Amino acid sequence: MRIDAIAFDLDDTLLRDDRTISPYTLSVLRRAAEKGIRIIPASGRTRDSMRGFVEKIGCATCSISCNGAEVWSPAGESLMRELLDVPLAVEIARFAEARGCYAQTYAEDCFFYNQEGKWADAYAESSELRGVYVGNLEAYIAQPTPKILIMDTPARIAELLREAQALFEGRVSLTCSKPYFLEVNPLRATKGNALRWCADRFGFAMEHAAAFGDSLNDLSMLTAAGHGIAVANAREDVRAQVATVCGSNQEDGLAHYIEQYVLSGGNA
Repeated sequence: MRIDAIAFDLDDTLLRDDRTISPYTLSVLRRAAEKGIRIIPASGRTRDSMRGFVEKIGCATCSISCNGAEVWSPAGESLMRELLDVPLAVEIARFAEARGCYAQTYAEDCFFYNQEGKWADAYAESSELRGVYVGNLEAYIAQPTPKILIMDTPARIAELLREAQALFEGRVSLTCSKPYFLEVNPLRATKGNALRWCADRFGFAMEHAAAFGDSLNDLSMLTAAGHGIAVANAREDVRAQVATVCGSNQEDGLAHYIEQYVLSGGNA
């Protein structure tokens, strides 16, 4: 197996359930980088929410954030961005507001949200971003944004996804990285498209790329890469669409797969 690039999701794929990265996984990624393999974290998180993890990995070629809306250099230079324009972002915020849903948008190290309560509190804790309550999100949006996030119960999110697909088809990219997230990105913003952009920029063939993930926002990347690998804890509908499943995030499945199939004499 020849692998020239390794792309991977963070939450529930690389990160353990307590959002740590094991020393073993870090060592495997660094050994891969020493062999000249491109290391590409790819998350639904924003750049600022990813930053601490990217710094800890220490060998990333670049990072993909906001489900593929952005690509960043290790130094924080913007390499590629796709944005929702203001009228479309306002329309999405209005969609959430009309249905009584929590929604938020982003700028740098902050997220701006429309409802106080458990969703904002949980997101602040998990993302390490600073939350700012703005009330009417529709009225607040004044500049293009890479992402709007809507949160609700899994059952409600499934309904909202169907509604949004009917209303916004052909205008936005819709996905769910968690059962209680509905993520709205620019139309071309997917992890798969961002990985293709990285392949052109950094000179590797997609057929020689490996991608690891667990959720719906990873599917475009898993199917675009020559080798798409789901972790064992991935959603059942994600595992069903890839040929290979490795160990879970709790078992350092990604790192064990890389060591066995890429680093142990298998990578040419």
